[in-house]
Amino acid sequence: MKLYITGGGTGGHVTPGLAIARYFESKRPDTEVRFAGTSKGIESRLVPREGYPLDTIEITGLRRAFSPSAIGHNLNALRQAAASVGTAKKLLRRAKPDVVIGCGGYASFPVVSAAQKLGIPTVLLEVNAYPGITTKMLAKKADKVLICFEEARALVGGGDKVVLTGSPVRGEIVFADRQKARAKLGLAPADKLVVSFWGSMGAKYMNEHMAGMLALETKKGTAFRHVHATGSAAFQWLPKMACEQGAKLTGGTIEVTEYIYDMASYMAAADLVICRAGAATIGELCALGRASIMVPSPYVAENHQEKNARALEHAGACEVLLEKDATPEKLLDMTERLLADDQLRADMGAAAAKLAQLDAGEKIYQQILSVLPK
Repeated sequence: MKLYITGGGTGGHVTPGLAIARYFESKRPDTEVRFAGTSKGIESRLVPREGYPLDTIEITGLRRAFSPSAIGHNLNALRQAAASVGTAKKLLRRAKPDVVIGCGGYASFPVVSAAQKLGIPTVLLEVNAYPGITTKMLAKKADKVLICFEEARALVGGGDKVVLTGSPVRGEIVFADRQKARAKLGLAPADKLVVSFWGSMGAKYMNEHMAGMLALETKKGTAFRHVHATGSAAFQWLPKMACEQGAKLTGGTIEVTEYIYDMASYMAAADLVICRAGAATIGELCALGRASIMVPSPYVAENHQEKNARALEHAGACEVLLEKDATPEKLLDMTERLLADDQLRADMGAAAAKLAQLDAGEKIYQQILSVLPK
């Protein structure tokens, strides 16, 4: 069995592909997996770290604007996309996969498009309630379109080939042991750990407010340990901004890093997670049964992250803070209030666990097998 998995740009388009790869290997140890993505996206780091080969294709995403500069950028991007399909064909002829799996993001367009032109079975995985442009463009010719929210069904064309599977969660998340994770991170039983991140690319506005929150923690002398992942862009400036406002980032309880590679350990050990509301993140929080503060991104199609977050909030699994209200003071106030109430956090975690879709990996596995020639 040869899988060719493509997707990238953000962790939300990469980690589901890694989860699929690991699941196939657990079911079929002879599975061969290759990934394709760009040399600049987070996939260029995550995929090699997981031990998989990555073929790189240079392609640029479209801008959602109509300014002269945006129009010029998009025309160049479309020309680049057309050329990259030819590159993808060469890669696929060399790899000879049984199936190509597209996990979203503009990086997956040329590979899935090339596979469809070459007659290779294709499966798309859309983790969000509102599909991205790439998924919509490729769905018509795909053999299967796997969705994680029922709302996405009509938006990708409907029909029997659209199947609700849920979002795949990596095995290291599903089987993470909280006590072992806390021991690994040097946490005592009474220690409280907050883990925060805004995604692999980060978010400028929210990272600016996180810098302020870290400074307030130092000034107040808060007792909890806080690990914040800035994302690639903000790592160049956030530590300096936080220190200028009074944060102590060395020798204390605050740790700032660009990316948390061992997310399974950190999320398993956490008492509270502060994050966006992407589908992949939600799937991991539910699998681990973790209480969270969600600050949904307002910059996504159809405001789907707030809809994701509100569904969890309605179930009692998280508290939602809109970005416009997410000041440093408000972030710290909510964090301290939740850390002070062990029972509330336990109830939130239990509610999240009830929403977990732990059989998503098997469903996706079976759907991928169904498109292969008999």
